[in-house]
Amino acid sequence: MLHFIKMHGLGNDFVLVDSRKDKLDGIDLKKLAIEICDRHFGVGADGLLIVWPSKKAHYRMQVINPDGSEAEMCGNGIRCFAKYVYEADKLKEEVISVETLAGTLLPAVLLKEDKVMAVEVDMGVPQQIQKSKIKIQNNEYAINEVSMGNPHAVIFVDDVNSVDIPVVGPLIENDPHFPNRTNVEFVQVLNDKELEVVVWERGAGETLACGTGACASLVAANLAGKTGRRAIVHLPGGNLDIEWAEDNHILMRGPAEKVFEGDYNQ
Repeated sequence: MLHFIKMHGLGNDFVLVDSRKDKLDGIDLKKLAIEICDRHFGVGADGLLIVWPSKKAHYRMQVINPDGSEAEMCGNGIRCFAKYVYEADKLKEEVISVETLAGTLLPAVLLKEDKVMAVEVDMGVPQQIQKSKIKIQNNEYAINEVSMGNPHAVIFVDDVNSVDIPVVGPLIENDPHFPNRTNVEFVQVLNDKELEVVVWERGAGETLACGTGACASLVAANLAGKTGRRAIVHLPGGNLDIEWAEDNHILMRGPAEKVFEGDYNQ
């Protein structure tokens, strides 16, 4: 039996397992993620989050996608992670250091009457910003490549509702131009302070939200002169407040919710 917590950030949902409470020695974590994230035969989620001890931060977060691949980072996931450890460990400090494959990040819980209402995360400095073009099904796409510790391909469109995400998303994700695959964001600029974004996530497929994708979208929009350095990013699951601060760090603010908990028979 494996105890789990089901959580979500704007509908981007996760199964969280605390390795400090459930020993994971000898468990095939790739196989576990594939099985537990299955929406028909498992709990169902966009990813598996694992809480590990860390020698360089308060905690270490591991993110495994539903296809068994490991993600460097997950923006919505780290907000859920922060809410969980803050409440489970009854922390006093509101800023938590979390080791990830994308580096050590510092989520800060935003409280109201001692309850976590939202989480602000310093997502670090965006990297590897460049433009490219790829051809998919005889259509050429102008790609804005941004790394938030994980890769993103940001594409501006006139209407996000016109995009056939289940068809185009995986073709771009797996295009040879991206040897490690990529997350894909289709972005419609509403005005200089609002973006509408739909997402195809690497290893997970179409999701209701992507925190790192929202950050990458703002970076690309600002560099293209389409927005200022702060905007509300509207995603199918809700809104994120993204700010590219003067020190070039990206700040992401948004909710995290616990849905239920239970025990999983392996």
